[in-house]
Parts: sequence; C-alpha cells; structure tokens
Amino acid sequence: MIGLFLIEDKMVRIKEIFTSIQGEGPYVGYKQLFIRFCSCNLNCDYCDTDFNIVNSKEYDVDELVNICNKNLDCHSVSLTGGEPLLEVNFLNEFLPACPIPVYLETNGTLYNNLKEIIDNVQYISADVKLPSCTGFKPLWEEHEKFFTVASAKELYVKAVFDSKINDIEIAKMCGLCRKFDVELILQPKMIENVPAVNSNFMLEVLNKCLKQYNNTRLIPQVHKFINVI
Repeated sequence: MIGLFLIEDKMVRIKEIFTSIQGEGPYVGYKQLFIRFCSCNLNCDYCDTDFNIVNSKEYDVDELVNICNKNLDCHSVSLTGGEPLLEVNFLNEFLPACPIPVYLETNGTLYNNLKEIIDNVQYISADVKLPSCTGFKPLWEEHEKFFTVASAKELYVKAVFDSKINDIEIAKMCGLCRKFDVELILQPKMIENVPAVNSNFMLEVLNKCLKQYNNTRLIPQVHKFINVI
C-alpha cells in the first residue's frame, strides 16, 4: 500500500539514519548516508531488515535535508528500506532539496512511483526477485517495466540467490539484463553473516550466467564480512 506510514505529504517515518560504507554492488566501499524507510510491498523469505515501526521516528523534509548537509563528505545518500518508493509523495518534496547525490535501493517493482521521482535520482540499485529465494510468485513483468524506466539513469541489478536457483531463473534474469544493457550483480543469500552456499556453488552460478550475459559479477555482502552496519 502506497504511503502506509505517511502522516502527511511532508512527513515520513524512518527506521534509522546512519553513515557507513556501501556493502553491496559496484559501489562497495564508498561512504554513504543511509536513510532506512519503514514498510515494504514485498515480504521476501531472505529479508534481514526489521520493518517494525517501534523505535522509528517521523521526519519532515527540512530535517532530512539538514542531516544531509551535515554529511557532505558522503558519496551519496542511500534511500533504503523497506521500499523507499512507497513514500513517493514525500520523496517528491525531499529529493529536489537533497544536497548530495541520491542512491535509490529498491525491489524493482514500483515502476509508476519511480516515474514520479526519477529526475532527482542519480543511481539505482534494483533487485531481480528470484522465486526460488523469495518464496513468492515470479515478478518478471514488473521488473521489466521497472527497468524500462530505471535504465534512463545509472542502474545496476542485484539478484540474491541460494541453492535453489535454477536454470530457468538464470535465463530470465540474464535476458532482462541483456535487454537493458545493465550490470548484473549476483549476491549469495546470507544466514547470520555466513553465505548460504559454498564458494564452488557461487562460482558455478556465476559461470552459468556469464555464458548468457557477460556483464555479470559475483559480489557478496561485504559489510557483513567486515562486521560493519
């Protein structure tokens, strides 16, 4: 539901705000300001995020802009969650005033919401949700529509996988990334900071993907290996 925790257009509920390094994808190691939104329109089996609104806080646009102004040494502000695009009304107010580049981390399904704010986003990290890992139905059509919009900006695609990944899913996600000429990042599912699959299996999946789409990389969640938030 769009705006599930929206109090009014210029207020939003945030789970936490902190600075750390980006631990996923091609921008691993860059310092970012993370703004974690409450709520998500999906419920993936592997999700490690606490969406409980307990201990969350409401912010207005000016408050978040002021926080960004105090963190100008960051490469960008990562809007993460949860699903930030659920709060599109708030983002329409906040993003034009944000003083640092915007890095949107999204599940890659809310394409109509993305259309409203994409002009004020510089980087997009979008998921491909593999049914074997998420525990729910395929979302290929939603992802394709999302990438149609998102590919106007710097976009990379992330796919979390475990031992249940299959050749049909590999062909589907490689085909989607090939169509939009975007980098595919394979990310092994983590269980308490330990990969759910061994290194041989990771390389097997990587090699299967490379045979179908050369612009593919294997990058685990680095921040969990070095024990930072």
